[in-house]
Amino acid sequence: MTKFAALAAAAVLAGCSFIPAYERPAAPVPPAYANAPAIAGAAATVPWQDYFAEPRLRQLIATALANNRDLRVAVLNIEQARATYQVRRADQYPSVGLAASATRAPSVVTGELTNTFSVGLAVSAWEIDFFGRIASLRQQALAQYLATEEGRNAAQVSLIAAVANGWLNLLADEELLDLSRQTLASREESVRLTRMRLDAGVASELDIRQAESLTQAARATLAQQQRQRALDENALALLLGQALPDDVRASLAGSRLASAPAMAPLPAGLPSELLTRRPDIRQAEQQLIAANANIGAARAAFFPRIALTAQAGTASGELSGLFKDGSWVFSLAPSLLLPIFDAGRNQANLESAQAGRAIAVAQYEKAIQTAFREVSDALAGQATLGEQAQAQRQQAEAEAKRLQLADLRYRNGVASYLDLLDAQRSLFAAQQAVVQVQLAQLQNQVALYKALGGGAPTAAAGG
Repeated sequence: MTKFAALAAAAVLAGCSFIPAYERPAAPVPPAYANAPAIAGAAATVPWQDYFAEPRLRQLIATALANNRDLRVAVLNIEQARATYQVRRADQYPSVGLAASATRAPSVVTGELTNTFSVGLAVSAWEIDFFGRIASLRQQALAQYLATEEGRNAAQVSLIAAVANGWLNLLADEELLDLSRQTLASREESVRLTRMRLDAGVASELDIRQAESLTQAARATLAQQQRQRALDENALALLLGQALPDDVRASLAGSRLASAPAMAPLPAGLPSELLTRRPDIRQAEQQLIAANANIGAARAAFFPRIALTAQAGTASGELSGLFKDGSWVFSLAPSLLLPIFDAGRNQANLESAQAGRAIAVAQYEKAIQTAFREVSDALAGQATLGEQAQAQRQQAEAEAKRLQLADLRYRNGVASYLDLLDAQRSLFAAQQAVVQVQLAQLQNQVALYKALGGGAPTAAAGG
């Protein structure tokens, strides 16, 4: 009992809290990125309105931020978490209400039945938080509320990046469709010329069948890309929360990835800056702070709970006697509950809270490692996609010259028609690859913007 009294006194003197001192875990990542210079403070992200210069894309992002249902759910989650925090905060204060009662019971002296009527203000079982149990739960609810706000910020960053990627997909689809239409028209013309050469006895039946086969392959590719174009528009419409605006859809015709406005370069900075820039990492840290506070509440459950019930008002044996002189009464009933035997419930709750904190630490560290990988991947793409795009364009130029030479050799009877068809196939594949690598290059810039925090508001996540 002496030991318990000493612990109780220490808890009161220490501010009546059993919450462990919070220390931010060390970041389990290298101090710098492999593909970027270690420049501290140089990685501040810009708002999305400044980073994405394409007016049509800005319009789509603004529409998505206003209408996207997932983002709307994230905002409503904040409202719910705020209400939960307000409930926990209210637990620290007494609840005062109007109480009225009527009883009929035997008199202790005479044994006769007597009536008692009372009306007044009452405080019912207000827990006096000597050991910080309610304060710990309030701090846990506050951290969960802040984590929910960060979750909303993370959802907004992901939505902006998804809309930008969806828009780039549509631009690539339009470019690939134009390429397929041009290729199909060229091959249909090739079939017509080959048929004329067959009628003139210059070409063979094999030549015409090969030309027709290549034409049908181009027609199948066109149908496939038309389907992909429709699927990509549907995916973007889901992000927008509405159909693609008619003016934006009409402006897509003839669009090219190469004509898209350039995105500003983003220095990566140091991995340690991600801790205060990435909203998902700040969310994970707030969840860790909440789990830490939950340990304080579990520890406080081992100590007495002191509650206070009070009532002030008027009482009388008859209804007509209420509110008369001499009928005013006041009662105060403190109570104390000291846990003695609970079949291990409190200990199990404490172990559960400690395990929850260990889980939150692992999740926080995993969030940091995931962020580090995403930035590293984007930097790796930034370092290599430019060279790949240049090589792909040069290959397409070489294939175009090869086709010209193959056509000339075929017309002069030096090369076979198979050589010409092979050159046509290679050029079409190279032109498609140019579009795909341009798309990958632009989407990699979007990925880097998202990985670095996406312009989300920065805030120190606790301490």
